[in-house]
Amino acid sequence: MDKSMLTRLAVSMLLAGSSPAILAAESTTQTQPATSSTVRADAPTLPFATPLQWKSTGVLIKPVSDETHNIVSVKDPTIVRYDNQWHIYATTANTRGNWSMVYLSFADWSDAADAEPYYIDNNPNLRSYHCAPHLFYFTPHKKWYLVFQSQQPQYSTTDDISKPETWTAPQNFFDRLPAGTPRLPIDYHIICDDTHAYLFFTGDNGRFYRSRTKIEDFPKGMGNVEIAIQEDRNNLFEGSMTYRIKGTDTYLTIIEALSPARYYRAWISNDLDGEWTPVPGADSWETPFAGINNVTFEDGVTPWTRDISHGELLRDGYDETPTIDPNNLQLLYQGRDPAIRRRYDQLPYRLALLKLDRSSK
Repeated sequence: MDKSMLTRLAVSMLLAGSSPAILAAESTTQTQPATSSTVRADAPTLPFATPLQWKSTGVLIKPVSDETHNIVSVKDPTIVRYDNQWHIYATTANTRGNWSMVYLSFADWSDAADAEPYYIDNNPNLRSYHCAPHLFYFTPHKKWYLVFQSQQPQYSTTDDISKPETWTAPQNFFDRLPAGTPRLPIDYHIICDDTHAYLFFTGDNGRFYRSRTKIEDFPKGMGNVEIAIQEDRNNLFEGSMTYRIKGTDTYLTIIEALSPARYYRAWISNDLDGEWTPVPGADSWETPFAGINNVTFEDGVTPWTRDISHGELLRDGYDETPTIDPNNLQLLYQGRDPAIRRRYDQLPYRLALLKLDRSSK
């Protein structure tokens, strides 16, 4: 997510509450939205039929303020199902434009609105700028890891994710950011194959990056940063996440595009260290992986967002190989009222859930 103080003004001019008409006008002066790609002859097998159609809930999780936290948005969620509970860590922004994180847990989605927030800066170890979390259980260490943006990539560990006060002091992945790191590295996540742990991230610059280390060396030993995917900035922006597709040797990456409104595109690969192929029918503004052009709202829900922005697919498990079931795709995402015009750090993002809609197939 674009939280750098250096870029906040420029990004807010593009995004802060723009109306549909303004967004459309911007797209005529910027690079055109992504158009659908054709699949290579040697590309991996497509994991699901396209085009996709989704149904969205209304807002499930809103900002909740307390005596010391005047919260205007909750966003960038990471989520696992563990011990019969949903566990969510997410970014928060307050009225001063400061970024931090929050923890929520509940048994059922019907309970989400009533979940009591724990603000991470109540943990003395995590009182400064930390946001855009990614949560997973690293089986070799028998520990939970929370990876986040500080601006550099950092992590904390705990034995119990239901006790956010127990997260350890942040540690750096890199002693020094390596050559090839963009000026604004953001939105980090980890995924492992049989031999390596990969750190993937974006740079708000049209590039998707990766670094890796051997499983036995994790979290130390991350190597050089290289570009995994490169496109135009409007069409490959931020909010990336990579998954293993259940029952296959294929991986899926979804990355948020910037314009005309926030939406997700998808790529597949047979190798985390290999070439990524756009998923035809899930990689353009007209036919996105998830965007306003393929999302409708549940009966009784008034459409409330044009952005289908930074989120995570619900996983089939919680370990270091984040795995999704293509037959049960659901995306916890952030959206907002497009009529509200504010700086980016004051936009009123909330969380909602997309479910794959098979009614028309």
